[in-house]
Amino acid sequence: MEGDGEEELEAFAGLHGAALRAAGVPPRFWGSLGRKLRGEVFDAGDYFGIMQVEEVDDEEEGDVEMEEQLKKPNPGNGPCFKVIVTNENGLQASNPNSVFLIDHAWTYRVEHARQQLLHVPGLLHRMASLMGIDFHGEIPDEGSIEQVLQEMWKYNQTYQLSQGTAEEKVPVWYIMDEFGSRIQHSDQPSFAAAPLFYMPQQIAYTVLWPLRDLETGDEVTRDYAYGETDRLIRKCVLLPWVPTEVLDVSCVTPEPPDEYYQAILAENKEKLPVVINPPVYAKDKVFKVFTDIQQVLTNLTHPRFVFTDNEGEADILYNFSHFKDYRKLSEERPEVMLNQFPCENLLTVKDCLASIARRAGGPDGPRWLPRTFNLQTELPQFISYFQQRDRRGEDNHWICKPWNLARSLDTHITNSLNNIIRHRESSPKVVCKYIENPVLFAREDVGLVKFDIRYVVLLRSIRPLRLYSYDVFWLRFSNRAFSLDDLDDYEKHFTVMNYAPGVTLKQVHCEDFIPLFEKQYPEYPWTTVQADIFKAFAELFQVASAKPAPLGICDYPSSRAIYAIDLMLKWDTSRDGKRIMQPQILEVNFNPDCDRACKYHPTFFNDVFSTLFLDEPDNCHVTCIV
Repeated sequence: MEGDGEEELEAFAGLHGAALRAAGVPPRFWGSLGRKLRGEVFDAGDYFGIMQVEEVDDEEEGDVEMEEQLKKPNPGNGPCFKVIVTNENGLQASNPNSVFLIDHAWTYRVEHARQQLLHVPGLLHRMASLMGIDFHGEIPDEGSIEQVLQEMWKYNQTYQLSQGTAEEKVPVWYIMDEFGSRIQHSDQPSFAAAPLFYMPQQIAYTVLWPLRDLETGDEVTRDYAYGETDRLIRKCVLLPWVPTEVLDVSCVTPEPPDEYYQAILAENKEKLPVVINPPVYAKDKVFKVFTDIQQVLTNLTHPRFVFTDNEGEADILYNFSHFKDYRKLSEERPEVMLNQFPCENLLTVKDCLASIARRAGGPDGPRWLPRTFNLQTELPQFISYFQQRDRRGEDNHWICKPWNLARSLDTHITNSLNNIIRHRESSPKVVCKYIENPVLFAREDVGLVKFDIRYVVLLRSIRPLRLYSYDVFWLRFSNRAFSLDDLDDYEKHFTVMNYAPGVTLKQVHCEDFIPLFEKQYPEYPWTTVQADIFKAFAELFQVASAKPAPLGICDYPSSRAIYAIDLMLKWDTSRDGKRIMQPQILEVNFNPDCDRACKYHPTFFNDVFSTLFLDEPDNCHVTCIV
């Protein structure tokens, strides 16, 4: 019998050991936890009870201890609850059975929350009750749903799956059942809690275990800012439950120190190249290209390029995935060209883009980049800035984006500070000022919609800086008329429609767009707008290459690259008081999808390769920016 138990523990630890260690669950609880998971044993009711704490009138001389309890953060608006130990023997932290499962009442992804509250029977009723929100109707109403969507950030917990597609790795949020959600915060908690994804059932539970011995009547608490030791950061992280102002914190965000960039280089495991002389090639040389990109294999037909399956004999490496060991390549084969620059992540990862952009515009960043904060390293500055804007009555809509995901995945628009603070827990994110006054485009079928523009830029070299833009740009449109509401309406606030199933994709070619745009905005000729866009691109690449690697893009003579820059236009006021269209760079993409480019412009890759690898930009549909 004991042998069976040991085997089961070994199997359980094999599947879940890494997650349990990461969560800090002591190994003495693992055996009992495994048994409770296999048997779906929810025995917390044998040990704990939920107690309602009565509000104390100001006039009444209440018990001092009760007063103290009421000062504690209670997640919701409604009555105050706390969880206490009810077992007559108390609870021993050393007892291997003192570990408990908490079920999850609601598990969802943020973008589906509203629809689920509307359509899942009983869900709105349960959530409103759990959060202390009045809801007595049978039919979900917008007001109650809105309240739950605001309040849920005081109850939400999160985890994300480590395997699967990009979509499957988007963070999952969940709300614990009534028992778990009533456990209050304490800076000296009596318990710890962590989510565990139980593989055999493919279900997540929360694991609860004691940090010390407890007697009957002791309160069950956990630390809502678990793991945070810095006092200011704790204050910021706890703000959803303990409202406070951090206006005394400066909202200035200078560029991070050199060590920040060195740490990124180390984390990326990128090895910088040695110094080489720029290679010289014969004028009529035919270059052997090794690539794993189907669009290149299909569309590159220029006679001076041939494909090879042998990476070792290639003159040009044109890879889809990130290249890491530039040192080895520079030492052994310095003449081999490739489609990437060392440290180009300074452009293509959103937190780095915001950091280097400050070289152009001071601590607030340049005018061509929305005000951006790194939620991991600049949370107090962001909260201070948010609260100052709030005081001044300025627009406070923000967009939360993961550092390194494309296609608008896990990207959320909100004007709720609690929402933004809690999003920091799911995955590394930046928060950017949402463009509340975008230049809109009149679509006959729907009205004035948001649009963004994608330019493909070709970086030929860093020293000297040589940058081109492809003469064709691409447009993406929202499907619903723009307004600053319904922030979770994807088709109103986002423009990336080609990945959403069953969603209309509006396509307008740039040659057709320009006259339509100029008809709508006769005072803004496209040549002037584009000149401002190119000026922003030039500034961006100048600051990105202003410092030596790893503080800037590495000047490696054999590197070339293409990037897609996504931008919008917003209404702004120039220094002399004129209304202007100000370009706003949203992101820079490495190895962009060039499907549309190849489809409508079959010479696209011939043009790109001629410009980058043959130094023959003439007649290649490119414009020199720098």
